[in-house]
Amino acid sequence: MPKVNPQARMRLIGTAADMLRRRGMNATSIRELAKEAKAPLGSTYHYFPGGKSQVVTEAIQFAGDIVAEQLRQALEKGPLEGIRAFITQWRDIILQSDFRAGCTVLAASIEEPTSDELGLAVETAAGAFRCWEALLVESFKGSGMNEGCAHSLAIVVISATEGAVVLCRAKRSIDPLEQVSAQLSILVQANLSQLM
Repeated sequence: MPKVNPQARMRLIGTAADMLRRRGMNATSIRELAKEAKAPLGSTYHYFPGGKSQVVTEAIQFAGDIVAEQLRQALEKGPLEGIRAFITQWRDIILQSDFRAGCTVLAASIEEPTSDELGLAVETAAGAFRCWEALLVESFKGSGMNEGCAHSLAIVVISATEGAVVLCRAKRSIDPLEQVSAQLSILVQANLSQLM
């Protein structure tokens, strides 16, 4: 059995994550992935014997983990700084892609899977959202918020940010994300101020 080249495998996963955030889950195929990654089609199946379901699921996990790590690091400076960094990350992605790319995790969440196998991709996306939510909840609780308030605020932050990403792409304007950023800053600051 041929050896697995970890770099080649990760290049395919990264390319799949990028394709998902640009095209969505149903428009991402193994053939197109191989073409985009400049890899032989056979090697794609070698690295991902589970086919599209496996590569899409791993790409969602990969993208979700990157966001989680960046969020974790940003939250070390406090909840407000963490949220600002979270939003800035999406702002950069949208602008650098000329409004063509959004969130890999969101892309998998909003499409109906074309098969039962791709249902695992949706479950993986839900897990990524839960991870981001947990990071925010812990940061809010660390600032003195109670569990219920921290949980509700984390849901608002993620929902508002992800929704703004969609609006930015549709409107080809960064304004929705800027508006959400300003309002979330006010909301979070108000919640934190009540604790002092």
